[in-house]
Parts: sequence; C-alpha cells; structure tokens
Amino acid sequence: MNTLLIYGASGYTGRMATEYAKAAGLNVIAAGRDEAKITALATELEIPSRVFSLDDEAAVQQALAGVSVILNCAGPYHRTAKVLMQAAIGTGCHYLDMAAELDSYQLAEQLDTAAKVAGVMLLPGSGGSVAMLGCLAGYAAEQVVQPRKVAIALHVSGSMSRGSAISASENLSSETLCRRNGRLQAQDSGKTRLFDFGKGDVSCFAVTLPDLISIWHANHIPDIETFVHVSGNAFPQGDLQALADGPDAAERAANRYQAAVYITDQQGWVSRAVLDTVNGYTFTPLAAVEAARRVLNGELRAGFQTPAGLFGNQFASSIADTTITTC
Repeated sequence: MNTLLIYGASGYTGRMATEYAKAAGLNVIAAGRDEAKITALATELEIPSRVFSLDDEAAVQQALAGVSVILNCAGPYHRTAKVLMQAAIGTGCHYLDMAAELDSYQLAEQLDTAAKVAGVMLLPGSGGSVAMLGCLAGYAAEQVVQPRKVAIALHVSGSMSRGSAISASENLSSETLCRRNGRLQAQDSGKTRLFDFGKGDVSCFAVTLPDLISIWHANHIPDIETFVHVSGNAFPQGDLQALADGPDAAERAANRYQAAVYITDQQGWVSRAVLDTVNGYTFTPLAAVEAARRVLNGELRAGFQTPAGLFGNQFASSIADTTITTC
C-alpha cells in the first residue's frame, strides 16, 4: 500500500513531479484523463499508469484502489479537488495537491471532520507558495511572544505555465480578502504595502491568497494580510491557451522567488524574515514529492493539514536551494 498516484501526471508541473517521484525511488503511478499522454509518459518512465476522468465517482474510487497517497496536479483545482478529496476519504487514501486557490482550502476545512473519521489526511498546497509562505510565517512567528498580525508577500518572477495562467484567470476573487480577528473579510482592493525582499523596498498589492486560511490554521494568528509583487510577465494577457506549457529550465534558473513577512506581537514588536528560493515551478514539484515521500513513510495526521503545520517550519528550507533569514 505504499503507492503514490499522481493525477495530472502529463501536465507541465505534473510531469516534473512524476519524474522526481520516480527518481526518488517511490512506487508511483502516472494517472490522468488523456490516455495517449499518460501511456506515453508511463512507458518512458517505466511505471504503471491509470487513465480515468473525474466525471464518474464510482470509477474514480475504483481507480484509487490500492493507492496510499494521491497527489493531484490537475488544475484548475475548483474542477478537480472536490471529486478527488471525496474519493480519497471514501477509499482511505491521503490527499495532496499543489493548489494556490482559496477554494481548495475552504473545501478541506469543510471536509475536515469526515476526513478525520475516515483516518484520511487532506494536505492541499503540499508544494508551492503555501509551503513557502507557511514556513516563513511560522518561522517569524517563533521570534515573538503572542503574535497578533501577519503581513506577508510573495515575489513572483518569470513567466507562468499555461495551466497556472488558466487556473488564475478562472479563480480571480471578486473581492480582496484579509483576516481580521480570526475571520475572513473584505478589504480595499487597491491596498498596497512596501516589502523588502532583500534588495530594498518594493510596492506589493493586496491579493486573496490561500495563506489566509493555511497560516491561520497552522498558527491561529488572528490578523493576516497577503500581498504579491510581480516582475516579468508572470500574469499574461490574451489567449491563455496559446501559451507555452511553462518556463524552460534556463528561464526557471534565471528567475528565483522570494517572500517577505512582518509579524507583529501584542506589544507592537515586529519580527521580519525573508525567504529566498528557486523558481516556483522548480520548488513546487520538488516540495510536493518530498511531502508525498514523508506521508508514505507515515508522517501524517488525519484531517485538514498544512505543510508547515505538519512538517514544521523548516520544511521549505529542506527543498532545493531555499533559505529563510531574519532581518
């Protein structure tokens, strides 16, 4: 039963995750709905495959038979997460994904009790910005007593993959949210704040990120605001279907990601920390596969979990060339 099934394995990020899982010696199954692409990938990597769509609940549950962990790499996640989370709960299979969409985390909150009863873990954002920002916020929060406020920003550099761009376009929030006194609420969509990612202050704009849920879930800090700074063509316009699969290795190497956080405690003292890492499209599949490896080895808790809450605030620093430093 130590089997990892990667759904969406033939996509841009899913393929990298499948290759990393194979290289790590995991017992991995390539899965997805496109039979030709999945079969070709499985043949190339000499691993088993399963082809199924998410339209038939019974077929999905049958496809998860004998699977210990599913890693969902098929976005947009508002189309795939619910079906696969519910199937995982129904079959006793632990669920991981790479979502950066608020809906997946709200869904995991809603399914938390059912997952606990079934002994199943739901770990959305096992790789990607949620793992980065969650570990950064948790690390900085350790430096103060009774943290009260979090202001955190992600620097997105380089181009988007086609899949990410489509997911982002379909999940643009109608309002900009923050967390106040433990509750999600609307805030000014035009709000900006200066953050220093290591080379001086730059302006970041307020956005609705799933870290409003994941940081709260892991640390219970009542006030949270999330921001983004974009450089390059990270948010493309026009026909998204015409985009390339994703940035190539050279572009990923040239565009590192950073994040910065300010944690304020009850007395007004501020802790500041910065994360520097490889490109998000390099970090994400590496972190997701490492999370899956740990879960396969028994590092898990039933119900809705976050990477930082489950693995600790050093999880991000264990991935590739990632550092977190206090300032």
